[in-house]
Amino acid sequence: MAAMANHFPASFDNDDANVATGPQGQIAHRGHLTHTERLERRLWAPRPGVWSVVGNGLSNQNFIEGPEGLICVDTGESNQEMAWSLTEVRKHTDAPVVAVLYTHFHYVGGTRAVFDEAGEVPIWGHTGIEGNLQRIGGEVSAAAQRGLVHQMAILMPTEGPDATVNLGLGKEFRHPDHAPYTREVLLPTETFDEAVTLSIAGLIVEVTPAPSDADDSVTFWFPELGVAVNNILWPALFNVFAIRGEEYRDPRVLLTGLDHLASLGAGHLVGTHGPPISGAERIAQDIEEYRDSIQFMWDQTVRGLNRGLTVDELTQSVQLPDPYQRTYLTHQYYGLVEHHVRQIHAGLRGWFDGHEALLFPVPPIERVQKLIAGFGGAVEVRAQAHRALDDGDLRWALELATWLVRGEVDGKGRIDGGTAQDRSLLASVLRAIAQRTTSANARNWCLTRALELDGLLDLGRFRVHRFGRGEVLANPPEVYVRALRVVLDPERAEGVNEHLRWEFADGTRVGVHVRRQVAVPTDGSGAELAIGLDLETWAEILAGKLTLTEAVASGAVRLSGDEERVLRLLGSFDHPTLGV
Repeated sequence: MAAMANHFPASFDNDDANVATGPQGQIAHRGHLTHTERLERRLWAPRPGVWSVVGNGLSNQNFIEGPEGLICVDTGESNQEMAWSLTEVRKHTDAPVVAVLYTHFHYVGGTRAVFDEAGEVPIWGHTGIEGNLQRIGGEVSAAAQRGLVHQMAILMPTEGPDATVNLGLGKEFRHPDHAPYTREVLLPTETFDEAVTLSIAGLIVEVTPAPSDADDSVTFWFPELGVAVNNILWPALFNVFAIRGEEYRDPRVLLTGLDHLASLGAGHLVGTHGPPISGAERIAQDIEEYRDSIQFMWDQTVRGLNRGLTVDELTQSVQLPDPYQRTYLTHQYYGLVEHHVRQIHAGLRGWFDGHEALLFPVPPIERVQKLIAGFGGAVEVRAQAHRALDDGDLRWALELATWLVRGEVDGKGRIDGGTAQDRSLLASVLRAIAQRTTSANARNWCLTRALELDGLLDLGRFRVHRFGRGEVLANPPEVYVRALRVVLDPERAEGVNEHLRWEFADGTRVGVHVRRQVAVPTDGSGAELAIGLDLETWAEILAGKLTLTEAVASGAVRLSGDEERVLRLLGSFDHPTLGV
């Protein structure tokens, strides 16, 4: 398994013959363009009483009719998205909606549309859904939002060479027909955290945990219909690594869920993404190949790291062989094998792979400046980057062009400078890669970054921790008090040793003790200082719509104890509306 000389992973294609133009003028790999056909908006009916709406957004909305009514499985990204799907299904059935089922926490934003039609019905979901929603919306919200912008093509144009083609799992993040979008997350009213058999709408529903891209993911099996609804077999190679940034997805756990799915002998597979698959024989083969592709990546990564290969060497030697080219399900239409290999190594062994220079690296900007100097200066680096781009040596062109940008600090203190000429050069390399990859994730990330380098996008607001008003109101008050710990500025907090209690109008009491330049969550007991307010006011402050000073002056916020001490504590957080 020695690393192969002059061999690179098949993450993008150097053959210009495979670059084509799409219907909106997009320049992209032919395979990426063709994949769109599977993701077009359409109502599928794999068998009587079962419907799957594909292409109405990033995810599918699925419907199962039983003797006692209609079950909705997942509700998409917005109320408008779900309302459209309900309208389509109503052309085929007038059965009343009697329940909502969530496969996992990602696609739960349109349930209000169900309630608008049917009134309040039970919502079934994993106990982990609430915690996952709080985690994404709170502590890592800035990084999560920025990651979505890059991966999901949220700010990319709709026409021209840089226009979105598809997202790999869906045609687009949100369908333009549904704007303006409203999203309201309604949490499960009926929960489970282990395998359970239920009776819903007069049907037996076997629920089995099946962690995939979320640890709260489950498979719903309807044995009387021969239908399995799942979030584990996608219309593209499974994404062990999400380029937007996510916690580690252990492939070994994924294999357990796929083996269970195979054991059902389903006649129809309905997924959270992509068109349904029918036919027991085809399903069995598809699942087997899918799970084997994941095992191959894991096994061969482990084999290589046991032999002492570095991560860079592993990405060259671990690639899916020809048997996995039979079906689109194992093609790199979403993520890339070389990125999955890196993530498997990181998940198993951490960031250090035995490469000596990684132990004590030179500070990034200093390293780049030394490299540029060693090559003979920026003029020579620039010339070599242009030659590499012209020769189709895109990996080398990418590294050289990156030095020219990452060798300077920009006006906002980030190592992201360079002249307009150098930033344009890096953008050109990224576009060349984007046009030659089948991966939606890679294309969208590269083009979003290219647009930023060209000055056509400003992503600055996605590098500031923001709290959404709706998210604050949708969660218990303590969630977004405790989340403040990740926006504490240690310089402002130097010398602060204060304990503050929040007293919310609904009776909730929660505290934060700022000490030793950390903000420690508490229950507020024993705090000498207090702040009284209602959740609405707290949401307005965190969302940047109301300053603390304004809220105190209006009486919406009451400070107890030494007011100066309260304000100093709150001012130690890196949040514009908490300062004085």
